[in-house]
Amino acid sequence: MSPAAPEPLRIGVLGAARITSLALVEPARATGHRVVAVAARSRERAVAFAAEHDIERVLGSYQDVIDDPEVEAVYNPLPNAMHGHWNLAVVRAGKHLLTEKPAAANGEEMRTVAEAVRAARVVWLEGFHYPYHPLFLRVREILGAGGIGEVRHVDAPLRMPAPPDDDPRWSSELAGGATMDLGCYSISCLRLLGEHAGGEPTLVSATATERPGRPGVDERLSLEVSYPSGATGTGGADMDFAGRNFSLTVTGSEGSLEVPMFAVPSEDDTLVWRRPGREPAVERLGRRTSYTYQLEAFAAAVREGVPVVTDVDFPVATMTMVDAAYRAAGLDVRRPAR
Repeated sequence: MSPAAPEPLRIGVLGAARITSLALVEPARATGHRVVAVAARSRERAVAFAAEHDIERVLGSYQDVIDDPEVEAVYNPLPNAMHGHWNLAVVRAGKHLLTEKPAAANGEEMRTVAEAVRAARVVWLEGFHYPYHPLFLRVREILGAGGIGEVRHVDAPLRMPAPPDDDPRWSSELAGGATMDLGCYSISCLRLLGEHAGGEPTLVSATATERPGRPGVDERLSLEVSYPSGATGTGGADMDFAGRNFSLTVTGSEGSLEVPMFAVPSEDDTLVWRRPGREPAVERLGRRTSYTYQLEAFAAAVREGVPVVTDVDFPVATMTMVDAAYRAAGLDVRRPAR
């Protein structure tokens, strides 16, 4: 007799953000988990959102979602400046948490949240979804097996066209900017690949360009890091680019790996493995969304205690480097909403 399948997660949602459909609703449908409740800034908005996405119930406030006894896990896609406050509220209520990145406005706030998560002993997953996809797992597998020799350089820039001028990602009050939206992916990737270059990278330099009319908000930021092994890394974000390019290139002493869209493998799941004297090996690792793999990892952590990659320790180090990059580029670190 086969063991019974784990009970579906019962998830509540804070807000009616556009990313919720891609990051939670569609993966939940694909994997059989339930989105049981939502609240938004206005009840009308929440009602419309629930109807559009087949969410079971509308509640009156974010706190109502957190306090609802049927909700065992919460998804937080609120603006960056609100992440820390509501993440604290969730974990202090003893609920498991899947939070959009970055999980706090800055390193100091993230350390406060991390202490609360450890005290509450709840499952935490920060929504950097790409590490859960077979594409990035394959990159780590090849590097771990010495497939390109010693890692010499990692390049992980993210570039995209500019959002509209009134987009929250350009708001200093909401902790916006290219680094908070895209560059944190780059930094997270540079950090994750440090295991193949001697350990955590150290920031060497950063330069930024401010968004016109948005003082203090970075339109683009480029950074350089160094690894304990002597390897180097480059990355950052450009949020006023002519196209979309979320690429990763790892160069080693005996070859290279090229991944055109490491952060969004559902758009391009290609990995190109180059070695001297051989034809390039092109692998396709599947277009199933990384968000779906992420939700499966979250559910396995809640139901079975399986560790996750982006646990609560992960964003502490990431946000510390985000803060350092802003300071090195002559910009202020982001602040929580008042």
